[in-house]
Amino acid sequence: MSQLSVFRGDDKVYNLSFKDGDGVAIDITDWTIFFTVKKNKLTPDADADISKDITVHTAPLTGLSAITLTDSDTDLDPRVYWYDIQVKKDDGTISTVIKDKFQVKGDITRRIV
Repeated sequence: MSQLSVFRGDDKVYNLSFKDGDGVAIDITDWTIFFTVKKNKLTPDADADISKDITVHTAPLTGLSAITLTDSDTDLDPRVYWYDIQVKKDDGTISTVIKDKFQVKGDITRRIV
């Protein structure tokens, strides 16, 4: 996963898989995953356009988790934003896993029935 994109107002799930350098799954049971999207990298986290703290994982013993965005999360102005994913491990250490662009694409249909 690097640059991400989503259509404005769509639900989206990004599946994550954590492995060590040898490709072996890492136990992420007590990890917190922080997903943050901002227009400006210097914006305080409290003012982020999207902010998710994931503590419940898909299959933590095998390193699987997911970032779930709702239509209200992605109801943003179409443009390029910035995102990163940080993890807080069970020993308290925090590391940035990835940082890249997050594209919100303009949609055509805006009605919800």
